[in-house]
This record gives sequence, structure tokens and C-alpha cells, in this order.
Amino acid sequence: MPAELQRKIIHIDMDCFYAAIEERDDPTLRGKPVGVGGSSRRGVLTTANYEARKFGCRSAMPVFMALEKCPELIIVPIRFDVYKRDSLRIREIFSRFTALVEPLSLDEAFLDVSHNPEPGTIIASRIRQLIREETGLNASAGIAPNKLIAKIASDWKKPDGQFTVSPADAAKFMRELPLRKIPGVGGKTAERLSAMGMETCGEYRKIDKFEWARRLGGYGSELYERCWGRDERPVNPDSPRKSLSIENTFSENLHSLGMLEREMGAMLDELEEKLSSRHSERKVRSLVVKLKFSDFRRTTAERAHPEIERGIFRELLEEADSRSEGKPSRLLGVGVRFHDIPEVEQMELF
Repeated sequence: MPAELQRKIIHIDMDCFYAAIEERDDPTLRGKPVGVGGSSRRGVLTTANYEARKFGCRSAMPVFMALEKCPELIIVPIRFDVYKRDSLRIREIFSRFTALVEPLSLDEAFLDVSHNPEPGTIIASRIRQLIREETGLNASAGIAPNKLIAKIASDWKKPDGQFTVSPADAAKFMRELPLRKIPGVGGKTAERLSAMGMETCGEYRKIDKFEWARRLGGYGSELYERCWGRDERPVNPDSPRKSLSIENTFSENLHSLGMLEREMGAMLDELEEKLSSRHSERKVRSLVVKLKFSDFRRTTAERAHPEIERGIFRELLEEADSRSEGKPSRLLGVGVRFHDIPEVEQMELF
């Protein structure tokens, strides 16, 4: 890209994608709390519409817990074939504006429209209009000079809205941004930073990057860069997904291995579901467990294995938990790494 060409990145995020499709296909669901997910109380929600979210229902929540929060919740079974079909239709709309499309999931993607002479705001508006006209679904968008800010901006006017951060406004936007709006900053992290007097990115970046690294380790320096809005990652349409994972930042720290095992059970249900429905053609190389402790240290345990086996995941969890030094856990992640795909065999569905 020529140095004088200003980057224009759009982040498109479909609004409650799976639930919105179910409401579109069954109008009797409109206005009612709807969750898409597991067929039994032991299953997990893949998503919940905005009516259900008002009661505290959310993705990855066990169905039994969602029903406790919202007894009127309507559980709809997952129809991935339908979601993939609509996702491909949306992906085709993107291709009318740029070839540089990086899908993150069936309902989310980055677009690099830097070579398109139209303003990014106009392009995003036209894309959202076409999605609405051709699929009957709503999308939100963020437009910015890089992927980090575009992703943050796409959440600014949800649902069915868009927000633009120009290069000239990027510094001010990030300076006033609450730290909790940065991707990866969960509730507990925000609380701890607040206790240190840190509420906004502007306050955080007043302290030297190396001091943050001393206080919080690698996470501290990574967050420092994010607070400045620095992100040079390109929109890469050709990079196959190297891994698949589910992460959960707990509202309260978990103090025992047994509590972690109970959380992991529901997460493995979701991991298996996503693996079989979205990546059934991929070969698994290894299984991974990740823990983040209350002092923000992170650790992972990994073992080569060609398929999900819960006994191995329990052993990996024990291995990771043994490094806690008595600290409770604030985040648990489970996932798989895939074997590399030869270039001629690469194919992604958005």
C-alpha cells in the first residue's frame, strides 16, 4: 500500500446473528426473549437476542442458568446450515466493495477499503443497507484507520448502527475511551485498574510502558499499545484459522479445581459444537487449556492429540492449575490447534 494511501478499515458485526435469523424465519418470535443453543438444560447458549440479554442471558451461558434468569426464554435449536448460507450471502456483498475481507466468524469480519475512493462511512452504510435488503438482517459497523479502533467503534451504535473514527480524531477517541471498552479487558481487570486510579486510556498511557510491564507483565505493555490505538495488523483474507478456543472471564474468581472443572464442562460442549459445525474439515493437532490468575499471570498447558478428549482436558487443567501459587483463577480457556493446511487446500466460509 502506498505510504500516502490512508487506511480505511471497516468492522462489520451482525446483530445477534443466529437469533435474528430465527426471528426472521419465524416472525412469531419477534419481541420475545430468544436463545439459540443446546437441546437440553446441560447445553449452552450460542447466542441470545436483545430481549433475552435484558435478563442477563448471554452466549456460552448454560441453558439451565439462562432459564433461571429468564423463565420465558424460548430456546431454538441451532441450524448452522442456514446460518452458513446467510453468511455466504453477506460475504458476497462484501466482495462487491473489496477483495480484502478477513472473516473472524460467521457473523463478523474486517474489510480493508483503503483502495476504494468513496469515504469509509458511505461504504459501510451501503453495505449495511444491502445486507438488510438482501437478507432481512441488521448489521452494525465501525470505520477507523486500523482493526483495533474499527472493532471498538462497531459496538458504539449497536444495534443497527455505525460509528466512524477518522485518523484526525483517533488520538482523542482513544484518550477518552474507558479501559473496559478495550477488547480483552474484562470486568475484573477493569476493577483492578480502577483501584489503581486508571479509568481511561488517557490515564493509563501517562505511565511508562516499561513500568506497566513491571507491574502487570506482558499484559501491561500490550494494553499500553492498545491505549494508544496502535495496530498495524493487515486485513488478511488468506490466513486460515490456526486454532479454535472458548474463553470465559469469570464475574468472580474461582478458588478450586472443582469449580474450574464444572465451568470447563459447559465450555467443552460449546467447543465441540463449534468444531463439528464450522471446522469439521480441519485436523486437530493439539488440545490446549489456558488459565489467567488473579494476579494477571497467564499459563497454558498443551498436549498433542487428534480429537477432543475430556480426560486429557482435565489433566491439562490440573497441570495449569498447579502453577497458580495459591492464586484463584479469573479466566479459563479451552481450545484446539489445527494442523497447517497446504495453500491449495485452503478454503474458508464466512
